[in-house]
Amino acid sequence: MVTRGTDRGRATSAHAPAQTAASRLPSLTGLRFVAALLVFATHVLWYTPQLFTGDTGADLRDTFTLSGSYGVGFFFILSGFVLTWTARSDDTTTSFWRRRLVKIGPMHLVTFALAAVLVVSTDRPTRTVDWLASLTMQQAWFPDIRTSSAVNGVAWSLSCEFFFYLAFPALLPVLRRIREEWLWPAVATVLLSIVGVFLIATYVVNDQPRLMAFSVSGEVSFDQVWFVYFFPPARALEFVLGILLARIVASGRWPRIGLAPAFALAVAGYVIAQYEPYLAGTAGMATVWTAPLIAAAAVADLKGAPSVFRRPTMVFLGEISFAFYMVHWIVVMTASELLGPTRTFSLPVGTLMALALLLAAVVCATVLYRCVERPLVRRFGRHRLNAGRTSSPPASASVTTTAPAPSSPLPTDEPRRVPE
Repeated sequence: MVTRGTDRGRATSAHAPAQTAASRLPSLTGLRFVAALLVFATHVLWYTPQLFTGDTGADLRDTFTLSGSYGVGFFFILSGFVLTWTARSDDTTTSFWRRRLVKIGPMHLVTFALAAVLVVSTDRPTRTVDWLASLTMQQAWFPDIRTSSAVNGVAWSLSCEFFFYLAFPALLPVLRRIREEWLWPAVATVLLSIVGVFLIATYVVNDQPRLMAFSVSGEVSFDQVWFVYFFPPARALEFVLGILLARIVASGRWPRIGLAPAFALAVAGYVIAQYEPYLAGTAGMATVWTAPLIAAAAVADLKGAPSVFRRPTMVFLGEISFAFYMVHWIVVMTASELLGPTRTFSLPVGTLMALALLLAAVVCATVLYRCVERPLVRRFGRHRLNAGRTSSPPASASVTTTAPAPSSPLPTDEPRRVPE
């Protein structure tokens, strides 16, 4: 229930951590690009090894092998947080699904077409099931490396997001019934479940044949990697963690952890992941270390505390981060094909070329964002009021109606500055 006109000017609710349509959390938008940049780092080091050769190249690949998975896990937690934060009491399931599809669908189709040109031109073996699974965003459900990474290699995460979106209208009401004093025990339950996924993958899932790729050669099977990394229900635990975090922040139960310490904790979590078994370091058990950063960034925006991620450049890069994520793999793989497998470069030249690829990906992302994502979301992805109902601001526990407001993770609605 929304309370208006109180002396404090607050909108309160026991269950719903949604924000007013006027509010934003720009630091979360800025953090999106940091996560996308981690994914880029993994791919440019592994798929264009010509740029980073010798011991230095090997050391860099070892250091950033897990950065891509760390960034993706961050996005999954962030997605649950922001979708919960911006949830509206007057929304409908079909309206929510329409907006999600408008957000991810066109960008997926455009980048799928671009990646398809690359696949065909390089004669990369791709079966009919691979094409269909990738086109329909179902590839993550297949425990086959050829299918899960088919066509646009990064699009498997959309398969997980698509599953999250389908489940969200049913999932959110259930999690909103959790009483505030039980939110932290619920988080502990989710964390234990994530550990359980790792244990099942390690001791139950078939460990043969061993995967001979990247830095995991001979350590695990693809079935094990698929279960902890690709399998949508397993990754949904991180999404649920984000939902619970949003409720904890909105209820005022998040501890006083500043943005800088939370960022340091996320960095420390990545360092720890380097020394964990691969199945622990590549998915949920590692990326839960980024959860405090999400909550701390939201609190910093709500309180107006300093945040480098709130700067205009970071916010802009965060806004194009979905397009950047979807197109960067195509840019990197195209460069790899053009360079060929035998050419090598010195470290300074290779670094400059990697930065050029980053710039190219940012330019392509900007074009896609401005020509595909933003206009379509503005035209077809706005919230529509239910017929016959009077609009009212969605309830938000202990958050002022004039507070800075939530923005979007990868991927979500157009920022709420645009009237719906």
